[in-house]
Amino acid sequence: MSMTSMVVLGLSIATVLLLLGAFLATLRQDRKGRTAEPPVEVAPLETPLPAPVGVVGYAGSDYADPRTLKVGDGIEVHGSPARVLGAMYISWQGQEWTEFLLRDTARRRQWLSVETRQGDPPHLEVFMWTEVPTQGMVPAKSMLIMEGVEFFPIERGTAAFRSEGDTGLPERGLLDFADYRASDGRLLSFERIQGGSWTASYANPLAPGSIAVVSRAP
Repeated sequence: MSMTSMVVLGLSIATVLLLLGAFLATLRQDRKGRTAEPPVEVAPLETPLPAPVGVVGYAGSDYADPRTLKVGDGIEVHGSPARVLGAMYISWQGQEWTEFLLRDTARRRQWLSVETRQGDPPHLEVFMWTEVPTQGMVPAKSMLIMEGVEFFPIERGTAAFRSEGDTGLPERGLLDFADYRASDGRLLSFERIQGGSWTASYANPLAPGSIAVVSRAP
């Protein structure tokens, strides 16, 4: 065999070995890629939404549940003593709520409303109502202005009620109401009993822990 033929043969063998090595390397990389587990996707954490104004939750807490209040109970609201003089149990279109009449040590009277609102999950709304002079105003079906603030209608109707204790109201009757909300979240409500004069009140939401039961009625 000539020297030239030996050189060509050597180059051919070297080329075949290089190609074979590249093929084996590719095969190993391909096998590794097929057997590797796909990356696990982690769902991003969701930021909980803040609770609406006036919405409070008592489930699983040590706070006094205002739904358990009874006429004659001695309570504290933000640390101020008061007594439950009476209650109105109100129903309207499948909704039910209770309004408790309170008297504090200064003999002032205020209404405390407690309502379980349906939702996901259901939640409790607790408001202390402060009467405001209506100056002859009646609830309009559109926006109205009270003390320079614009309030917009959200709910109105005629509900049935049953009273208990010292409320000064009939044992049973009908209650007309009209509720409004301002752009800053403030609530205003008009009420009248048995077609009487309208009264109006502002609502202040009470958070869990605002109410403490000091003594229970016998």
